[in-house]
Amino acid sequence: MRLRNSRVQLVIALAVILIALSVFSYSKIGLKQANVEPAVVTVPTSTHQDSPTTSEAPPTPPVETKNTYPSEQFDVVVIGSELEGLYLARAAADEGLKVKVLDPHKAFGGQILQSQMLFLDETRDDQGHLLVQGRAKELFDGFRNAKIRKLSEFSTYMDKLVKNIPVESGVILNDIEQINTPDSMHKVVSIVYTTEKNEKKKITAGYWVDNSDYAALISRLDAKRLPGLEKFYGQKDIEYMSAGMMMKFTHVDWKKFSTTFNALKPEEKSKQFGGGSVNDSYAIGLSGMTKAYHPSNDRVFLRGLNAVNQRDGEVLINALLVYTVDPSKPESIQEAVTLGNKETASILGHFRKTLPGWEHAELGELPTYPYVREYNHYEMDYVLKPSDLLSGAMFWDNVSIGGYPLDLQGTSANKWGIEMGRPDKYGMPLRSFLLKNYDNVIAAGKNVGSSAIAYGSTRIQPNTSLAAESIGVILGQLHGKQKLREITPEEMAKLQQYLAAHYQIKLTGVTGTNKISGWNEDEIRKLDSGEITYPSYVKTRKKPAVK
Repeated sequence: MRLRNSRVQLVIALAVILIALSVFSYSKIGLKQANVEPAVVTVPTSTHQDSPTTSEAPPTPPVETKNTYPSEQFDVVVIGSELEGLYLARAAADEGLKVKVLDPHKAFGGQILQSQMLFLDETRDDQGHLLVQGRAKELFDGFRNAKIRKLSEFSTYMDKLVKNIPVESGVILNDIEQINTPDSMHKVVSIVYTTEKNEKKKITAGYWVDNSDYAALISRLDAKRLPGLEKFYGQKDIEYMSAGMMMKFTHVDWKKFSTTFNALKPEEKSKQFGGGSVNDSYAIGLSGMTKAYHPSNDRVFLRGLNAVNQRDGEVLINALLVYTVDPSKPESIQEAVTLGNKETASILGHFRKTLPGWEHAELGELPTYPYVREYNHYEMDYVLKPSDLLSGAMFWDNVSIGGYPLDLQGTSANKWGIEMGRPDKYGMPLRSFLLKNYDNVIAAGKNVGSSAIAYGSTRIQPNTSLAAESIGVILGQLHGKQKLREITPEEMAKLQQYLAAHYQIKLTGVTGTNKISGWNEDEIRKLDSGEITYPSYVKTRKKPAVK
């Protein structure tokens, strides 16, 4: 009996031990499970990611997926490689700022190198005094003196402008990061872009400069487009001034061309060529000869010549217009190139028959990009008007002294174009290059703040080149310590003195002839709107009676 009881007690004891071990084991497992932290997973909004599998051991949390691209910081980033904005880049770099050029075009050099627009228009006042100042003077003097005429010579000059300034061509602007400032302005902080090698990069800057021929940056911002020539001509659709296709010829006997032309009597010149002029360097006009050419279609037109002797039998001509070209559309650009270069081959035959010294002329290297004259006009802090130009207005914040006729090149509505007046000289204020409502966006070159009619003059290279250089110097002098908009008249006067002393750029003490003196408000309003065409109006304008 005692033995049996002992066995029963042993079994009970073993059972108790087993139960205790089970409870202890369960409790331990429970504690372990309670201590496992849930994995935190960040799923990018643009990609799909499967849920992680569950295991006893905690998985390694994945790195949070953010768009982390190689990043660079600059004081000034210039978008586009047109000549005008490169002066800003050069001046800012020489003043100690860190500058980079991002070019949306695959090849560097804009209208100069890619369009081969190598016929330079000088700016002069009514007395014939040259208005070209700053670094551009070297280029224009070289062109006039026949030292810079060929594409290779222009290329050498432009390479000097960007020496030691990094340039990336063929970029695509992807994301533009913007913020609102405390004073209710917009500010561009950074841009993510794709390189020509399909790599993503991020760049930040204190100031951004749109130096492209189709407002590559400004058109992506909250900017107001101003009425264009479509309003002036009463057109329904937007249309820009015609693009140009530069024509290059070789094996031209320029000496024979010039000598034969100038041996003719005035009436003979008029009969054979429609007048014009030819000297050792240039052939201008001869519009009677060009009118005799019949284009192959309505989208191309041969106007009067702007021809330059490039030496060695090479001649470059700016005279072939292509209508309804939209520079923001690659397919429109390519169509213009095809139309223009095809027409150039046909024009060659006409020149061989009608121009002395051209009997053995051949086609030279044809451009791969059109000369873009105009795109959209966007509102700046100040928009220049025809009345500003024709009155010779000067501004406290002058960054350029401009001149040149208000030359509206042809459109499909008016193929020959029209001249809207000839200013003596006028000022161009800093405010006309600051994008309205933006804290740090600068316009360069073709993006100048100008009405479509005033743009006929303001667009000319020496005008906006000088402005860009002046702004580059000013940015360097401010060195990020002050915003361009915060400059006072007193501070601007000191900056203009610095430009005069160190760069021989004269922006003050200049007086332009007021050609609309005595006009009333209604006349000025009509001048600015295009209802008055100045050259014809001034011939018939009745002056108000003196009381």
